[in-house]
Amino acid sequence: MIKCAVSTRKGRFGQALIWGSPKFPVYGKSYLNLDKRKDRVVIVKKLYFGSNLKMYKTVQETTEYLKHLAEQTKDISREEAELFIIPSYTALADARKTVDPAQIKLGAQNMFWEEQGQFTGEISPIMLKELGMDLVMAGHSERRHVFGELDTEENKKVKSALAHNMKALLCIGETGEEKDYGLSPEVLRTQLKIGFHGISQGQIPNLWVAYEPVWSIGVNGTPASADYAEEMHKLIKQTLKELFGKPSKEIPVLYGGSVNPQNAEQLIAMPSIDGLFVGRAAWEADKFAQLIRRAIKARKANQPA
Repeated sequence: MIKCAVSTRKGRFGQALIWGSPKFPVYGKSYLNLDKRKDRVVIVKKLYFGSNLKMYKTVQETTEYLKHLAEQTKDISREEAELFIIPSYTALADARKTVDPAQIKLGAQNMFWEEQGQFTGEISPIMLKELGMDLVMAGHSERRHVFGELDTEENKKVKSALAHNMKALLCIGETGEEKDYGLSPEVLRTQLKIGFHGISQGQIPNLWVAYEPVWSIGVNGTPASADYAEEMHKLIKQTLKELFGKPSKEIPVLYGGSVNPQNAEQLIAMPSIDGLFVGRAAWEADKFAQLIRRAIKARKANQPA
């Protein structure tokens, strides 16, 4: 088996021509495992690992954490795995000086959609872009359910992040009550359809999705089973296909919600899960690095032979 990246020979949405063979459609950041003798292709998608630090870690703690994480993961190919961390606002400037974006992408936990104005306490896309941010998170469950943000507001944030050439990470998820009423599919489809309303196919490379069931987040959260997470991820990918067509396969869909060393391998083994959005289990660099390594190994072990 020969493994090679397809990034150097891809069309608009990643179609690759390898060794004079017919075109193999490959969407997203992927690897091809090619067996020339059997003339077959196994597509191994790039994995994504990240963490939202919420209102934890001082500036010094954040920079030390990033230094250690970069060191602990420096031998992991970034074509194989994308790493990102979302610190608090006060740490963003120092965080950017600490790590190379080629090693670890950095994002903001929230953003107002206007460039400037009388919006006391808000942060604009221009301010984040000046700090060198790679992505903006929109729609985290705490923004929706603690601060009362609406799907239409998340849509404005997504559009603003894209307009300023930053990736938009849209978080979606149902509450425990909505799950109990059997409304999970409707909730997720609504959040996606409104959150990505007015987004074009050409903006797909800067779209990420994180599925975080509200009932599974936090200290008292109940982890979703791998099978349930896979079911919801399939629904999300089908909805994205309805919105954007086949190129929607380029949008990575991560699972987040009480991810820990005990369930990470089962979750990442699911074919529709493209990465893990890890909470407090990622807040010690060495433990996060171990989780990432084990997850990558588990994903490889579950690829078709």
